[in-house]
Amino acid sequence: MASLLAFSMPAAAQDATGDDVPAPPPGITLPEVEPVISDEEFDSTVPDLDSDDAAMDAPLESIEAFERRIAAEQGDEAQATPQTTEGPQTTEGPQTTEGPQTTEGQAAPLDDPALADGDAVEEIGDAPVRDSELAAPLPPLETFDVEPVELAEEAPSADEPVEIAYGIQINGLEDADSETDTDMEGMFNGLASLREDGRKAANMAQVSARLTEDSALLQQILNSEGWYSAEVTTRLDRDDTGVTAVLDVAAGQRFTFSDIVIDAPPVVPETLLADNFPLQTGEPIVAARVQGAEAGLAVALPQNGYPFASIGQRDILLDQYEGTGLYTLPVDPGPRTAFGGIETTGNLAFDADHVATLARFEQSELYNSDDVDDLRKALVATGLFNTVSVTARPAGEDAGTVEGPDGNVAPAQYATILVEQDAGPARTIAGGAGYGTDQGIRVQGSWTHRNMFPPEGALSFNAILGSSEQGVGASFRRSNAGRRDRTFALTADLNHSDYDAFEAFTGRLGINWSYGSTPLWQKRLSYAYGAQIIGTVEESWDPDLGERVQRTYFIGGLTGQLGLDTTNDLLDATRGFRLTTLIEPEGSLQGSFTPYVRARIDGSAYFPATDSIVLAGRIALGSIQGIARGDLAPSRRFYSGGGGSVRGFGYQQLGPRSQEPNPDYDPTDPDNDEDEFDYYPIGGRSMNEASAEVRYRWGNFGVVGFVDAGQVYEETLPQFSDIRYGVGIGGRYYTNFGPMRLDVAMPLNRREGESRFGLYLSIGQAF
Repeated sequence: MASLLAFSMPAAAQDATGDDVPAPPPGITLPEVEPVISDEEFDSTVPDLDSDDAAMDAPLESIEAFERRIAAEQGDEAQATPQTTEGPQTTEGPQTTEGPQTTEGQAAPLDDPALADGDAVEEIGDAPVRDSELAAPLPPLETFDVEPVELAEEAPSADEPVEIAYGIQINGLEDADSETDTDMEGMFNGLASLREDGRKAANMAQVSARLTEDSALLQQILNSEGWYSAEVTTRLDRDDTGVTAVLDVAAGQRFTFSDIVIDAPPVVPETLLADNFPLQTGEPIVAARVQGAEAGLAVALPQNGYPFASIGQRDILLDQYEGTGLYTLPVDPGPRTAFGGIETTGNLAFDADHVATLARFEQSELYNSDDVDDLRKALVATGLFNTVSVTARPAGEDAGTVEGPDGNVAPAQYATILVEQDAGPARTIAGGAGYGTDQGIRVQGSWTHRNMFPPEGALSFNAILGSSEQGVGASFRRSNAGRRDRTFALTADLNHSDYDAFEAFTGRLGINWSYGSTPLWQKRLSYAYGAQIIGTVEESWDPDLGERVQRTYFIGGLTGQLGLDTTNDLLDATRGFRLTTLIEPEGSLQGSFTPYVRARIDGSAYFPATDSIVLAGRIALGSIQGIARGDLAPSRRFYSGGGGSVRGFGYQQLGPRSQEPNPDYDPTDPDNDEDEFDYYPIGGRSMNEASAEVRYRWGNFGVVGFVDAGQVYEETLPQFSDIRYGVGIGGRYYTNFGPMRLDVAMPLNRREGESRFGLYLSIGQAF
């Protein structure tokens, strides 16, 4: 194969053997190499191999002869005087070995003639060794007298698990603990590894390891409270009572701030950083306060127009002699910023214009992170997203001078509010159920498409199936209609109600605007207004005729409601009060127009007596003016009694009652135990109710004792007479969406025809 490299070579040289050696490339000089041995020494060492030499054809000696010869030669060399070779030597024939020889002329093994004499018995000292005995077979095992070996019982190994109980003793921590608001010993006990396994260990090594670990923990706790020169020493004490792990604390001096430096450029207002940084010179260096102050500053800056602020790494330079620390914190506030435009990206549920409707800020207002968080919560509350995020991004545009909430005016830059949307499923199926001894079972369900008519235009259908009520309905509802938390609704319902007071087949059309509380935002002030048309066919007792009659009513009216709420929770308030006023001007559209007004006021208050006990109270008043009771549709009258008003009585059972013949009563049947008359409520034009509860809660469970009172009157104003009372006890199970309620109540001074007790099961408190 041809070479890939080619270059010219000078004439070849010869090595010492005469062979040609390639000359080195031009310009390369090879170093001279001295021979390992001279030619004469080589020739004298290596014999000349002559093919005519008879020794070359001689047979090889045996291995035994070779070993004996080598051993003899080694013996001769050890005794001979070293010789100097003066030139090459040649071997002209077989050589003989001087020294002890065998009978065959060979050297004796191991240079000992006695081993080569052919005698099978050799004398070693005074004991002869016979080759025949060495070759004799071993005796059989059964001839041996074998006894089992008994091993001494071993002592337990130090590595075997041995349960060791020990005590814990901390000395010298009391003085340091008394100077701080933090319970350092309690913190240590909550984290200490010595407290593991009930203060028991497998061995002393484990106790020692835990003690070493906890000494570092106690040192860290002391450092976190300002004792940077503290020393913690440990030991294990043993006595008759057992083992005690001892930690001795020498707290030393508590370090304080000698100076506090916030390294930052000027901000607006000038005192913004200092006002929101609570650490003071001279106070102890406490880790929790330092971290809290830095976190507070990181929150305060975005709340005051600096969304891109960053807090650097603190530096505390300790002076071991003075017991002080110089605290330095670098802060980069970034540019002062105002709200700019709103942009949306992703899988949109609605556009940027509707996002602006939900926002509580306007463009060119000073940036406040609380408003951004509020917008994020409002978007989540729509229920239309899998995920949604709201972030600020520098717009790179000058916003001019912007006034802050404190009146300071300074230049600012715009920030774009970026809303990243991932729209989720818009359809919802919901359901609920309840039971009461007065109304029986009530099950309801609904199907809703929450964004069928964007933005947030929901269409829903609902159905009710119960012992006393059945119905279907449909509604269109637009949330955040032109304003945050304002709702517009159109509703249509068909219902059948069958109560002791009346039986009605009712159709209703309504329109309503409302501004009210939501699960995320509880409004202090709420309102609702609207209009409705009602057509109903109802059967009830007519006192004038003394019988049940069926009548048809057509009613048109307006509705207005105003609420004030200072409580801390919609479903389970523990403090504050609520006040709600409902006014409904209505008129009968049947024949001549007959106007009247229904009015009701409800109030409740809540007071936390202790951390686990809440005192709650409620009062309600109602009045209907401008119409006789007989001309008023039974479904529009006031009733009282039941789980939502006066417990212990049946639904709508309080107030005036009719006395009607019992169709099941047979005066001729001596075994008939039915009452001669049935009593049914007929409602009234005024009412009053009151309730008081003592609520005790532990964990997710609670118990409630209550007293309810109330009455319904034929008069247009509450008379506060003939008050009926019910008492009872209830259980509560608290969930994320509100308490589940089970109440059992009984009426006091029960009258003929009234139930002995009432059972109520529902979600949410009674009020």
